[in-house]
Amino acid sequence: MATDDTSLTGVAGRYASALYELAVSENALVAVEGDLGKFELLMGLSPDLTNMVKSPVISADEQVKALSVLLPKAGLGSLTSNFLKVVAGNRRLFAVPGMMSAFRSLAAKGRGEVTAQVASAIALSDEQIADLKATLKAAVGKDVTLDTKVDPSLLGGLVVKLGSRMIDNSLKTKLSNLKIALDGQL
Repeated sequence: MATDDTSLTGVAGRYASALYELAVSENALVAVEGDLGKFELLMGLSPDLTNMVKSPVISADEQVKALSVLLPKAGLGSLTSNFLKVVAGNRRLFAVPGMMSAFRSLAAKGRGEVTAQVASAIALSDEQIADLKATLKAAVGKDVTLDTKVDPSLLGGLVVKLGSRMIDNSLKTKLSNLKIALDGQL
């Protein structure tokens, strides 16, 4: 099922697909999706956790030990906790952000939704997110789940990727295009 989606190739896609199928078989899809969101939030709040996840220097045993202490305190369920520990034991913890994104895409696809990756210069408000979802739903005719991230280098505006389509309405790109146009005039 997951192999049909080109975004699910590679290490992150294979692990996400395995977790998705396991979560569906155990009727724990919502719980796992929530747990992954908690872990992502923890990574955003803790530079130490982010460094541990990304560091090739920290051994698999040390990563598993750290996760064994952290995950129960964070309230993550056993399925997600065991998954993350297996990933750490296999020296693939660096790929967890991609796994979480691929898992969300699979879950959204299972619900009949499409996922759009949105990068913005600053965090979007709830109202802006709701407006963007409504606009994208009108364009594609399906419910849209947003996978948002903040990229200050954009300076302003948005970059939206929905399937194979990308809309770059960032100030950075507009300034770059203006520079190219002016360079051509001189």
